[in-house]
Order: sequence, then C-alpha cells, then structure tokens
Amino acid sequence: MNYELFSSFFKIGAFTLGGGYAMIPMIEAEVVDKHQWIDKEEFLDLIAIAQSCPGVFAINTSIFIGYKLKKMRGALCASLGTALPSFLIILLIAIFFHRFMEVSWIAAMFRGIRPAVVALIAVPTFNMAKSAGISLVNCWIPIASAVLIWLVGVNPIFILVAAGIGGYLYGHYIRPTE
Repeated sequence: MNYELFSSFFKIGAFTLGGGYAMIPMIEAEVVDKHQWIDKEEFLDLIAIAQSCPGVFAINTSIFIGYKLKKMRGALCASLGTALPSFLIILLIAIFFHRFMEVSWIAAMFRGIRPAVVALIAVPTFNMAKSAGISLVNCWIPIASAVLIWLVGVNPIFILVAAGIGGYLYGHYIRPTE
C-alpha cells in the first residue's frame, strides 16, 4: 500500500503542470475513481480542508489521503511522491536554466504553456464551484471576494473571516426559515 501511495502521487506530481489546482482532476481520477481510497464527497471536503491549511495544496492533499489510509507512513509516502518529481525537475532546470532560455523554441514553448496552465486551473475551479452549489444566485460571493483581494488589496484573512461569519449567520438564521 505504501508503494502504491508513493507511485500514485509520484505520477500525479510528475505529469501535472500548473500547480495544485491543476492536479485536482488527476488526484480525483487516481484516488476516487481508480483506487477508490475515498469517495467523491470526502474528496470535496478534503479539497476544502487542504485549501484552508497553510502550505502547498497538493502536498496537503497527499498528506491527508496518505494519513487516512496508512497513518504517518502513508502521509510520508504520499507527500514524498508528490514533491519529489517537482523537486528533481526544478533542480535540473535551475542547473541548466540559462542555457534553456537561450534556445528560442524553448523560450517560445514556455510562453505557450502559460495559457494552457490557466485552462488547467480554470476547469477544476468551475467543476468545484458546480459541486459546491455555486449558482447564478450566489456566484457574486467568490467574484466579490476575488475583486476585493485583487483590485482593492483586502487581506485574504479578512475575506475568510467574513465568509465564515456569513456562512454561520446564513446557516443559523436565514436558511432555517427558507
């Protein structure tokens, strides 16, 4: 099982560009669909928890899944599997980066990857929004949050606190009367 955890997360870490959010579909396919280590609902909860914890999203996710399956050893195997490919790739790039950027087709390739990475992040974001029940009625909340953080410069901690208070008030005072 530990080898299976390591190899699954190594594959996820090695073949996903765009960071943790771009890894969500691949993690879901591997963990929920292929191995059935957790179900879809637990996966969505895990994503929410991993987002709210400090640290690298993909590492947080792998630690939670590994710990659930095999406690500390599983968490270590899964997180190492996730981090090792990126570490090795970045190490190689750092050693040879100046040579890479001098080659025009490699520089062009890096420029071409940028829009694809945006798409890789956008698709799981929209899928999670749909699964979380975000509709046209309440889509103003994440949009307003993004605008406040990006354009106005509001600290994201304040947004999280306000969202928590709003969710509490909605759940205890508004929603029961609907």
